[in-house]
Amino acid sequence: MTNTEQLNEWATDKLDKIQTKTLQSLKRHGKKMIPYQAMNGVYTKDMAKEDITWWTNGFWGGWLWQLNHYQPNADLEAAAIANEDELDAAFLKYQGLHHDVGFMWLPTAVTHYRQDQNERAYWRGRHAADLLAGRYNPAGHYLRSWNRDRAGWVIIDSMINIQLLYWASEVTKDPRFAMIADEHAHTVMQNHVRPDGSVSHIVVFDPTTGERLRTETGQGYDENSSWSRGQGWAIYGFALAYRHTGKPEYLATAKRVANYFLANTAQTNHIPAIDFRAPSKDAGTDTSAAAVAACGMLEIANHCKDTEAMLYTTGAVDMLQAVSERFANYDANVDGILSGATTAYHEATGHNVNLNYGDYYFVEALLRVINKDILVW
Repeated sequence: MTNTEQLNEWATDKLDKIQTKTLQSLKRHGKKMIPYQAMNGVYTKDMAKEDITWWTNGFWGGWLWQLNHYQPNADLEAAAIANEDELDAAFLKYQGLHHDVGFMWLPTAVTHYRQDQNERAYWRGRHAADLLAGRYNPAGHYLRSWNRDRAGWVIIDSMINIQLLYWASEVTKDPRFAMIADEHAHTVMQNHVRPDGSVSHIVVFDPTTGERLRTETGQGYDENSSWSRGQGWAIYGFALAYRHTGKPEYLATAKRVANYFLANTAQTNHIPAIDFRAPSKDAGTDTSAAAVAACGMLEIANHCKDTEAMLYTTGAVDMLQAVSERFANYDANVDGILSGATTAYHEATGHNVNLNYGDYYFVEALLRVINKDILVW
C-alpha cells in the first residue's frame, strides 16, 4: 500500500466514524438544533434558541452539507436545510449581525445553492452579501468588523467572510462585490500581516480618514503577539482569495503566513499553541487553529507543484493526525469531535474546550485529504 493509499484509508476511517457520530447526534437532539459546544460530551445549548445571530451558527449546516456530499443521507440534508431555515430569524434580528454574515450564510444558504440552485437559498445568500457590502468604508478601503463604537476596527477573521462577496459577484455578474472584497483584502494584507508572516488580530483605523491608528490585543496574548487561529484565518482567507481571483499577491501572502505557522508548530509536535508569542508556560493548545490552518494549507497545495505542494500537504496532514490522536473523540454516544480548542487566550473558561467550528474545519480538512470536499468558501 502506498503512502497516499494509507493516508486515504486513515482519513476515510475517521470520516466514517464522524458520519455515524453526527447522525447519532441528530437523533438525540433533533434536526433543528444548532450546536456551539459540546460540554462533557453533550450539546447543552441550542443556539437557534440562545442567540440566533451568534457568529458560529452556520458551521453546523456546513458540516452537514459536507458529510452529505461524502455519503448522501436524507437526514443530513434535511437537518442542513433546517439550519438554514432557522437562520432567517437572524435577518429579522438585524442589530446582532456584523461582518460574520459570511461565516453564517456561506456554509448554509450559499452551499445549498451551489448544490441544487435552490432559489430561496440564493436570495438568502444575496441578502447576506448585501449586508456585508454595506459595511464597506471607502476612506479606509475596508469592511468594518463588529458593531457598537468600533467603526474603524478590522479583524483578521474577516478574510474568510469576504469570500461571500466573491460568490455574489460570480452569480450576479456585478463586479462591485468583488471590488470591495479585493480592496479589503489589500488593506488587511498591508496592515495585519507582518513581514515575518505573523498576523495582528485587530487593526484600528480612523473611520473618517482611513488612517491606521493602532493594533488591539483581541483573542491573543497581546497586541504584538501571534494568535494561532488568527494565523489560520489569514492562511485560508488569502488562499481562498487567490482561488477566486488568481491574484498572485494573495497566494504569496498565504504562503508567508503558512510558513510562519509551520515553523512554530514544528516545535510543539504539530499542535498549535494558543498564541505563538505567549509565554511557553501558558502556551496551551488550540485544535481549531490546526483545523483551519490545515484547510488553508491544503488549499495552497492545490496551487503549487511538486516539492512545494508536498510541503503544505505534509504540514496539514501532520497537524490533522496529531490532533486526531490526542484530541479527537469518535464515540457515537457523545457529541462533539475535538477537545483542546480555545476561544481566547485571556478567557479562562474557554481553554481546552470543544468548538463547532474546530469540528467543522476538521471534517472539511479530512474531506480535502481524499478530494471529496465541496466548495463552501
